[in-house]
Parts: sequence; structure tokens; C-alpha cells
Amino acid sequence: MDIDNGRVRQMWHLLEPLHAVVYYAPQVFEETRSLGYDTHERWPSYFPLRAAPLGAPETRLVTSAFYSFSPRMVAEHIPAAWEVAAPDKVLAARARGVDRAYTALLGDRTGSPDLSEAAALARRAAQAAPTGGRPLAAANAGLPWPHEPHLVLWQAATILREHRGDGHLAALLTAGLDPVEALVSFAAIGAAPAGVFASRGWSEHEWAAARERLCAQGLLEADGTATDAGRALRAEVERRTDELAAAPWQALGAEDTARLAELLGPVWLDVLGSGWLPRENTLGIGKV
Repeated sequence: MDIDNGRVRQMWHLLEPLHAVVYYAPQVFEETRSLGYDTHERWPSYFPLRAAPLGAPETRLVTSAFYSFSPRMVAEHIPAAWEVAAPDKVLAARARGVDRAYTALLGDRTGSPDLSEAAALARRAAQAAPTGGRPLAAANAGLPWPHEPHLVLWQAATILREHRGDGHLAALLTAGLDPVEALVSFAAIGAAPAGVFASRGWSEHEWAAARERLCAQGLLEADGTATDAGRALRAEVERRTDELAAAPWQALGAEDTARLAELLGPVWLDVLGSGWLPRENTLGIGKV
């Protein structure tokens, strides 16, 4: 039985917060601080934590793979991040931090039958994710699998998240949206306030220029809100993203995908209830 786009997007909504713990949990910050990273803000550790599976990539490669970040912002952190700690040290700290964070969230449930079942199902989906043309998904898929169910679940969530993210970039490129236009058009449909997207490092001039380009194409109103054409374009981007993200769930099957969604619910609530994740985010979780 085919998996519809609604189910594909639901799985993203459930798994994205489980993955994102790595960028916000205090336990992960403690581990990266022990390596020498400044953790007064999240970006000095974010870039190496996310890029380390690629090896020690240089600025141009990280800018390409991360897409929505200003090249200047990437250059502030890469390649300097690898002078603080080598990628293998970052990956080890990442695993320790996630282990501690999930243990703090779930307690004894890290070894429960339900979590073990969820981890096994998520791993099956992740291992079925095609990685051609998806560098971040491929890099994470190439890492050794841990043994503990809660870490298996996190690694599977990470592979599936990056698989979808790599496909999303393809959808944006197909739609003709450059990195800053992608953010401006997303803000225009109400995915998050424009100020939230300032975290990606684009200047006010670059943001305004992108708005002007989108206005000239009939995608934005003068006040920065999306026109009907602009909303239709973003809806098409999300539809294509869902389609490109469907393969793991098609492989897992409708019944097992529904079972995984059921099992993920309590963990998802624990993560959201932790207060670690920001209420507003640049991904549009809960908005698209």
C-alpha cells in the first residue's frame, strides 16, 4: 500500500524534534564545551556537530550542504571548528551528549520494549533511505550503528531527517529559489516570523534584495506576505519534499509506519516538554 504525503510529513514532524535534541540539550553543550567549543550560543558547536559525519569539510562544502546559511556565517565557524577538535572527537562527544540527554528525558524507558521496537522500526526505515545525491544523509548512514535502543532511535531519526533535508534542497532548487529567497518565501507564508530567519546570517540588504526579486516574480506582495502564486509555489516545494522523502516509509510499509508513529508519540512529547527546543523554528514544524 502506498504511503500518502500526509503520513510522510507526519513522520518528519515526529522525528525532527527527536533529532534536534543534539543542537539544544545541555548535556550535549557540556560535551562540546569539554572539547573547547564556545557554548554561550549554539552556533560554534552546531556547525561541527552537523558537519562532522562528512569528515572535515571546508567552507564551500558546508555552505552547499547546509544551503540556507549565509556563506559568511559558515566561514565564521568552518574550518576553524576542526582546529578545536577533529571530526572523530566531535562525533564521540555527540554520541555521549545524546546518550546523556535521552537518558535524562526517558529514564528507565531507554530500555523499554516500546522504545526497542521503535528503534528497530526507525532503523529499518533509515536503512531503506536512498542516499544518492544526498550528502548529509549518506554521511550519517555511513556511521556505525550504536547498540543501545535510544541511540539507535536517534541515529535513525538523524539519517531520516537529513534524507528529507537533502531532498528539500532539491525541491528548492527545482523551484528556482536561492538560499535567501527560500527563507524569505518561507517567512512570507507564515512559517515563522522574519526575525527568526535572521539566525541564518543574511544581511538586511540581502534579505531586502531577495524580497524585491520575489516581488518582481509575482510571488510576494509589497508588504512581504506571499501572493497566491507564492503560496502555491511553497506548497509545491513541500509536496515535492514529501514525495522525495517517501521511500523509507514505502519500504517500511503502511502498517509498520503507523506503528512507529504510535510509538514515537510519548518520546516526542517528552522532547517537546523538556523546554530545550525553541518555540519558533526555521523549519516550519507545526506550520506546514
